[in-house]
Amino acid sequence: MSVPSDSNSPRVDEAQLWKALEGVYVEDFDANIVEAGIIDQLRIDDDQEEEKSKINVVLKMPYAGNSEIRNLAQAVWNTLYQLPGVEALGVDLDMEIPHGPENKELPFLAGVKHVIAVASGKGGVGKSTTAVNIAYGLAAEGASVGILDADIYGPSIPHMLGLGDKRPEMVDGKIFKPLEAHGVKAMSMGFLVTEQTPMVWRGPMASGALQQILTQTDWGELDYLIVDMPPGTGDIQLTLAQKIALSGAVIVTTPQNIALLDAQKGIEMFRKVDVPVLGVVENMSTHICSQCGHEEPIFGTGGGDRIAEGYETRLLGQLPLSLKIRDQADKGKPVVVSNPSSEWAESYRKVARRVGAQVAMNSMAASSLSLEITDE
Repeated sequence: MSVPSDSNSPRVDEAQLWKALEGVYVEDFDANIVEAGIIDQLRIDDDQEEEKSKINVVLKMPYAGNSEIRNLAQAVWNTLYQLPGVEALGVDLDMEIPHGPENKELPFLAGVKHVIAVASGKGGVGKSTTAVNIAYGLAAEGASVGILDADIYGPSIPHMLGLGDKRPEMVDGKIFKPLEAHGVKAMSMGFLVTEQTPMVWRGPMASGALQQILTQTDWGELDYLIVDMPPGTGDIQLTLAQKIALSGAVIVTTPQNIALLDAQKGIEMFRKVDVPVLGVVENMSTHICSQCGHEEPIFGTGGGDRIAEGYETRLLGQLPLSLKIRDQADKGKPVVVSNPSSEWAESYRKVARRVGAQVAMNSMAASSLSLEITDE
């Protein structure tokens, strides 16, 4: 976008531009656009004779945020165009998700930029539904995404994606090709057994099954791989945290006190294995009556805020207890896919963008620290 301004204005300097840009707020980062590192390039072309300036700004989104980048571009344009001395202003848009921690010991994860665990301290809090809709939220925002069902004992992802009777293709009798549903790649132990087959395994057997899926699934190139963890803090969680270089973990809870206590255990577990906690998702935050639309916090209020504040992490979002969300998951059509323009879908997309933004911020901080260490 480029529009001329008043030809009689004085020239603008770079310090003015950066100062003005600090007033553009990026909700996904909870920071201004300069702190968020989204300004990839800022160029001033001066006309010395007429004392005027032509400004070009390049915005590069380091996370999946297609629905926000144009809003940010408009905010940048509105902010800078007001400055005296700007003759013409151009704002260019780009999205480039940087590669996160390398998984050198798992060659089939080499093309995956970020692996993100979605976990809960206990079952029944809607973790799998949240994981699936975060995956589709990231995909809707422009990313290439996969989802790994690490719940060996109770895999639910095949059913939620409408892939219950499908089986993955094998290459050379040992390499799995992930299935695909609505543009997202998926792999689960549930694809290898029938729904009536119970996983009667001891801990080492379950961990071994997970390692087999990790080492024998060819994911190809992905921006994000979402891992739906089993509930709790047992062998499988530890195996995953030790075998994979995770970019971070998302903790799903409900406002209930007992769920919050278990969520704290999940946060502590990831901290002990040096996995950054990206934030907390408060699920079933309110119940919306399907008959009258009345909204009520039947499980309590403020729990997600308290746990996020107590552990100095971020409340990524509060999601409702909705019949529509449950119904679409049961039908194998996640709400982000089946009702993309609904308020529920937008809630999940917002959570997904914040997850991506938090991963980007952690990556930038790690890169900056690496540069400082190298400089010394």
